[in-house]
Amino acid sequence: MTTAPDRAAPEPTVLALGLPDTVRDPDLPARVRIHEVGARDGLQNESGLVPVEVKAEFIARLAAAGLRTVEATSFVHPKWVPQLADAEELMPRLAELPARYPGLRLPVLVPNERGLNRALAHHAGEIAVFASATETFAQRNLNRSADEAMAMFRPVVERATAAGVPVRGYLSMCFGDPWEGPVPIAQVVRHGVTLLEMGCTELSLGDTIGVATPGQVKALIDEFTRSGVPVDRIAVHFHDTYGQALANTLAALRSGVTIVDSSAGGLGGCPYAKSATGNLATEDLVWMLHGLGIETGIDLAALADTSGWMARHLGRPSPSRTVRALLGPTA
Repeated sequence: MTTAPDRAAPEPTVLALGLPDTVRDPDLPARVRIHEVGARDGLQNESGLVPVEVKAEFIARLAAAGLRTVEATSFVHPKWVPQLADAEELMPRLAELPARYPGLRLPVLVPNERGLNRALAHHAGEIAVFASATETFAQRNLNRSADEAMAMFRPVVERATAAGVPVRGYLSMCFGDPWEGPVPIAQVVRHGVTLLEMGCTELSLGDTIGVATPGQVKALIDEFTRSGVPVDRIAVHFHDTYGQALANTLAALRSGVTIVDSSAGGLGGCPYAKSATGNLATEDLVWMLHGLGIETGIDLAALADTSGWMARHLGRPSPSRTVRALLGPTA
């Protein structure tokens, strides 16, 4: 005899039901490392200052959810990014996290040698530099030409490497520039190869204003590999301005990329390009990856709870569709 369903019983959550259902694609990587940027890139564009203790708890919650690369802050001049002026206060609050979560990496962004000095004084284990593939954005963001910026980064990378500190190279405006329009692939590859040749261990290709499409992503990654760059040194960083971030990520995965940048709750933008909207939400990315049978090591429920918690601190709903689906539309 079939028992009638209890109509008063609450509907189970999709995660409790074992969703998303896993369908493994053998042509995709078995594991992806997510480079979480919410605490730095995600918060840097917030107009209201987020207290340092909230930032520290945010990072601790992200680590507890299983993220093992969490970009913590930036050692830039407070005049340029006031939200991150508390880097010296934040770093000591994170000091015990790597012992609590083995394998946890907490890289920080530095703009120049002064920023490197500050980062090393606070025992940063990894750093990142932020270059541009276009001239206009380099002038607006770094107040110098793209090549002059590379010259500025070279001693930073060399000194960090000599100190045993790995350096990640960000390259922005790889797929389109709000002032220059389409960016030639050869131009992107030239600047990216320069960052790697000076000693960067990893190169993150940024779609800063979110205009990339999957064919463009494949073409750029293919050109890097033809230029001798191993695909395991390439990361991708997509913004979701036109709703293409997940499609672009899938194109990158099919090209062999295994490192993807994302931001918890879809936080972020760019203070120097008004057309840059939020980053790819980490929860949306994890939902897709888990459905594809790709390991991430991340507890999606805990991550969504963390983003909902941060959204309440910011006083607005999370932009992430997965967070809203799991926690409700006001999360």
